[in-house]
Amino acid sequence: MELYQLRGFAAVAELGHLTRAAEKLHISQPALSAQIKALEDELGVVLFERSASGMTLTAAGKRLLPEAVKVIEAAAALRGKAHAFHGEVAGHIRLGTLSDPEFIRLGDFLAQATARFPLLEIELHHEVSGAAFEKVRDGELHASFYYGDVTHPAVAAVPLRDIAYRVAAPAAWRAEIADASWNDIVARPWLLAPPISTHRVLATQLFHQRGSAPATLIEADNEAVIRSLVASGLGIGLVREDLAQDGEAAGELCVWSQARLATTLQFIYPREHAEEPEVRALLDVIGNVWREPPARVRGSNSARRSPARAGADGQSTKKKAGGSLRRPRED
Repeated sequence: MELYQLRGFAAVAELGHLTRAAEKLHISQPALSAQIKALEDELGVVLFERSASGMTLTAAGKRLLPEAVKVIEAAAALRGKAHAFHGEVAGHIRLGTLSDPEFIRLGDFLAQATARFPLLEIELHHEVSGAAFEKVRDGELHASFYYGDVTHPAVAAVPLRDIAYRVAAPAAWRAEIADASWNDIVARPWLLAPPISTHRVLATQLFHQRGSAPATLIEADNEAVIRSLVASGLGIGLVREDLAQDGEAAGELCVWSQARLATTLQFIYPREHAEEPEVRALLDVIGNVWREPPARVRGSNSARRSPARAGADGQSTKKKAGGSLRRPRED
């Protein structure tokens, strides 16, 4: 059994298609097909059901995939630690991102990470906040940006900035919304993100606090879509405060003044992996990027928390992976 065979197995399982997996691995389709067949022969099981539409895991494949991923990650960790002896950090990182790259300063983060740690491969996964949390908790992501509180003992967090959400409506409703009661607001259609999102959690908390929920709910897959649909006149929704202010200035939105919901942008990672060189490198970069907040992000006038410097859980300030590390918030 070869490590490249396990990588091929994992890639086909992730993408469900031999051609796309081969493209990801930068090998030919016949070569990848031969790798999968050789692995199946060695293990004595069929890993995939083949069809014209793609490849799906068999029952045996589903059982064996987590073990294959563990071997791949163990090999990457071994390689990373070996490079760390020479002052280098190497490995493959799966990083969760959210819907607004500018707001989370993703470009700055990647620019610093690639410049300082050129052997560190970063694979981006766009996630809804709640799904990102679950994947970090379960080890599917090495780290992720995340909106909300962290309450799980397996997940550590670095708070980056406070965020506020406002109840926004189409600009055409301004006269009706200005002095509206909650009963008037909740009687309108509402646009909400999926239940797993922090956006939906905040809305649910608002409904609970006010004692009633909208009868008409329209689900949209991300916050950018919600803002657009609110501006188009479809209903009311929670919009991040800086975007709501921009929308008011542009004559697209109006804000109901009687509610303001707060949460936090955080950088989360599995607590048990805090000492791995790859994770420490990410924490060092996130600390550098957020040490001095931008003067202005998309027109935001909201209050900002002083960004925490990133670090490994339970560790005092020390040098590793090219920068200073500080303890993250305990949750």
